[in-house]
Amino acid sequence: MNEKQLSERLVRVAKYVPKGAKVADIGSDHAYLPCYLCIKDIELTAIAGEVNEGPYQSARKQVEKSGLTERIDVRKGNGLEVINCGEVNTITIAGMGGGLITTILNEGKDKLEGVETLILQPNVSADIIRKWLLHNEWVLVSEEILEEDEKIYEVLVAKRGNDESLYEEQKEQKFLLGPFLMQEVNHAFKKKWQYEVDNWKRILAQFEKANANEQVEEKRKNLLNQINMVEEVLRK
Repeated sequence: MNEKQLSERLVRVAKYVPKGAKVADIGSDHAYLPCYLCIKDIELTAIAGEVNEGPYQSARKQVEKSGLTERIDVRKGNGLEVINCGEVNTITIAGMGGGLITTILNEGKDKLEGVETLILQPNVSADIIRKWLLHNEWVLVSEEILEEDEKIYEVLVAKRGNDESLYEEQKEQKFLLGPFLMQEVNHAFKKKWQYEVDNWKRILAQFEKANANEQVEEKRKNLLNQINMVEEVLRK
């Protein structure tokens, strides 16, 4: 992977970045994504944020090597503290868990003023992000799920607004599976959720052997509910 040849998951992230955007890529690592975006779009500018010294230095070298120091500002800092209010209109956060992504967004809420688009690529726990978006006045407008190098990734895109209507029905199911992804049910979706169902069934079998108590029974009911929700969609 380099600034001209991204991984497929980052290509999917990049395609949702609006033309001419002012982008902050949080956890930018080598700054491949900002460099790629600037090469593809001569009007785009970017901030590459990185909290750790090693990746920060790698990002600086990559931006210099690409001749993009005038358009990409590499900054060291934690989460959204690398940006100022109104400085960007698009934020990308890729390659982290859903819990960490929502923590970054929560801790930097004051920096989201003027931001119009969030493009988030969690490695796990996308449901946490969907809930956060709903409760923080963001509309989920698009989702993708893909497999790359035997790992499955999701991409979530959100705009300003309220998406209560999106979750009027099947709320719990949509949080877990993704309201757009469960309509498509592609190969990556099936593979991910069949694996999860098989794992939950193994856990369920262990519960059957355990001494019954209120806590075990509650966990058993929750697992059964999740299995039923997923299998209902997988049967489509």
